[in-house]
Amino acid sequence: MHLDVFTLIPGAFAWLQERRPVAAVLGSELELRILNYRDTTPLSAGQVDDDPYGGGPGMVLRVDVVAAALDATYGEVPAHRVVALSPQGRQLDQELVEELAAEEALTLLSARFEGFDQRILENLCTDVISIGPYVLSGGEIPALAVVDAVARRLPGALSEGSAEVESFSAALEGGLEYPHYTRPAAFRGWTVPEILLSGDHGRIADWRREHVRSLT
Repeated sequence: MHLDVFTLIPGAFAWLQERRPVAAVLGSELELRILNYRDTTPLSAGQVDDDPYGGGPGMVLRVDVVAAALDATYGEVPAHRVVALSPQGRQLDQELVEELAAEEALTLLSARFEGFDQRILENLCTDVISIGPYVLSGGEIPALAVVDAVARRLPGALSEGSAEVESFSAALEGGLEYPHYTRPAAFRGWTVPEILLSGDHGRIADWRREHVRSLT
C-alpha cells in the first residue's frame, strides 16, 4: 500500500514509524509518506490558512493550499481514495478500516483548528472520515488512528495469528473483544474465571464468543 498523509505537523508521525505495527511493514507492505502543506503552498511566508468568510473564531485550511499540495504530489487528480479527516465524516469503524486496508493507495488530509474550507471536502476528496463526534485541535490524531488501524491489517504487521483473533476480527464475528486475564490466577481476592483455567479449549471458545456477543 502507498499511504500519503498531508499535515502541518510532520513530526507528529515520527514515533508511529518506529513501532509496530507500522515499523513492521514499512518498506515492504507499506510505503508511507508524510507531506507538509507548507512545502507546496502558493502563498507567501508559508501561509496555509485564513480567517473564515462571515467571521468567527479560528483559522481554516485554504482550498488553494490543498489543491497545490495534491497537484505537486500527483500531477493530476488522484485516481485513488483521498480522505479528509473531519468530525463531519463517516464514523471510523472496523468495517471501514478493512475497506481502506484493501486499497493499493490512500491519501489522508489533516487540518488544524477550525478545519477545512468546505470546497476541499466537496471537490478534492472522495471520503470524509471521523474518529468521533468531538473537537480536537487538528487532524493529526485522527490520521494517526487511521494509519495505525490500517497498518495492522497488512500482512506481516502483527505476529502470526494475532490479527485473526483480536478484537473485531472475523473469528469474533465483528464484535468487541472478550475479557483477558493473566497471572496470578488470584490477586487480592480477584480471581480468574474458572473456565479459563480448565484447559477445555472448546468451552473457552464458547465463553469468549458469548462475551463478544454480550459486550457488542
